[in-house]
Amino acid sequence: MNKNKLFEGKKMHDLAKELWPISRSLTGEGNRKTLKILKKVCKNLKIFEINSDTKVFDWKIPNEWVARKAWIKDSKGKKILDFTKNNLHLMGYSIPVHKKINFKELKKKIHTLKNKPNAIPYVTSYYNKDWGFSLSFNDFKKLDKKETYEVLIDTELKKGSLTFGEILIPGKTKKEILISTNICHPSMANNELSGPVVSTYLAKWINKKKNRKYSYRILFLPETIGAIAYLSKKYKYLKKNVVAGYNVVCVGDNKKYSYLPSRNGDTFSDIIAQYVLKTKIKKFKQYSWLDRGSDERQYCSPGIDLPIASIMRSKYGTFPEYHTSEDNLLKVVTPAGLQGGYDILKDALELIEKNFFLKSLVLCEPFYNKRGMYPKFTVKGDNFRELMLKMNHIVSYSDNKIPAIAIAEKLSITFDKFLSLVKILERKKIVKKIDY
Repeated sequence: MNKNKLFEGKKMHDLAKELWPISRSLTGEGNRKTLKILKKVCKNLKIFEINSDTKVFDWKIPNEWVARKAWIKDSKGKKILDFTKNNLHLMGYSIPVHKKINFKELKKKIHTLKNKPNAIPYVTSYYNKDWGFSLSFNDFKKLDKKETYEVLIDTELKKGSLTFGEILIPGKTKKEILISTNICHPSMANNELSGPVVSTYLAKWINKKKNRKYSYRILFLPETIGAIAYLSKKYKYLKKNVVAGYNVVCVGDNKKYSYLPSRNGDTFSDIIAQYVLKTKIKKFKQYSWLDRGSDERQYCSPGIDLPIASIMRSKYGTFPEYHTSEDNLLKVVTPAGLQGGYDILKDALELIEKNFFLKSLVLCEPFYNKRGMYPKFTVKGDNFRELMLKMNHIVSYSDNKIPAIAIAEKLSITFDKFLSLVKILERKKIVKKIDY
């Protein structure tokens, strides 16, 4: 990628570096600190709290988790693990503990990955009271089996709140495009930080965009519980107004692009995502709804049924660094990777803005001759009969039900070519555009 085209990519990478050390989870100060930093980039980001124990559909908001420090020391006082050095060392939502323990007991509380011996795994226990640590397998092998170790986890589970961020950008209509991303993972780059930094810069671009047709809602939520909590308050409004949207996660590496459909697989978001990837990227990995794993599970669940799909780089769970300390900002997520994720989502949003329905103004097939379209009409480089056939195809799909981009896709022509043919049909009063 041309270095001159990496302006946003470099800015997003710098923002990710600033967010990197922060310990995030479902709740807590780390999430608030993260949102306050993002608010510096987009001043219209608003921060909200939902109290612990609030019922949200089948769930309730958990207690707030406060993590101050955690370490393991050997009998000589040497720290073999320190949460302040890497926040993945502490299992998420660990309860407090301070005691001496032998190796046999300690072993049960340390998580490692034999197949990734240098990686610290990301482990959580959100809804079961437990405690634990994570360590690279190579460091674990160095532990003295005869030692007695001192373990300290200075944490607290208290009544507090769940924090989320929201940016609302009004357009000409109340119909909305929804962008959602997560702020609950600690120091991981593609699986966490790529989503919020790309979403923030998309919001920054949308704020500056003139003549917005749609309104935009950009959400920064802890995964699963955050989306469930938000939907429990807003789903009726969203069902009425959201026309398209994307769950933004894993959009920062330099590998292949990928697409995960909505549950229905044929929404406006799906049509746009596939069109943009086919025309801009060409080679991409297409997943099934059965491969879901992020907040699209909530947005597309029965009874909610929002048109939310996912455009990603390497999908969560498919790249070797996933949910480990190896998912970093040096090798995995790069300015070029972030720029690519940003650009493809921006292209999708641009195309949503340009889209419309078509309604035929003529019953049965139009009589083109009386409109002077036979045989005078011609376009350089196009076969006359093929052009007329394509226009006739467009008219046949102009039932005010099929998005314009879907008609272009059926005809295997570029959207620009499609728009040029629609313009002719509009001028001849054969079809008219209908906005969503």
